[in-house]
Amino acid sequence: MKKRKAAVFLWFDTEAEAAAEFYAATFPGSRVDQVIRFSGDTPSGPAGSVQVVEMTLMGLPYALLNAGPHVQPNDAYSLQVYTEDQAETDRLWDAIVGNGGEEIMCGWCKDRWGFRWQITPRVLMDALSHPDATASARAQTAMMEMRKIDIAVIEAALRGEPQT
Repeated sequence: MKKRKAAVFLWFDTEAEAAAEFYAATFPGSRVDQVIRFSGDTPSGPAGSVQVVEMTLMGLPYALLNAGPHVQPNDAYSLQVYTEDQAETDRLWDAIVGNGGEEIMCGWCKDRWGFRWQITPRVLMDALSHPDATASARAQTAMMEMRKIDIAVIEAALRGEPQT
């Protein structure tokens, strides 16, 4: 395995390996690279239990650490995933929410381990940066009403079509 120079660390209580397997199965370009186990008993786990899972998450290096309940995820960290179409948006959203997660607003959801995800269609990012400020504002307003992003509604808002 190639030696990494840096990785994003995500802290878990005891489910780093389960999370890594879920992320690897859910997100393209993801895989579990290595599972490191405790060699002796520690406050974070007994000998032989999972300490760190190194993984590639959508092409980026991550390390998932079982560190006990001392540190919980918070809103200061989230993972943004850009999607190409509604089918991909629906699949990823439904995988996270349907696996013990929860819906939030404006394309945000939370996985069962407490990490926030932004499932963001590229169409939305294009709409929010549209050169027509009025059209962009309509798309922004439409997004603020949603949980999971509905691409057809964003495109209609850009065109100035009334919301139904």
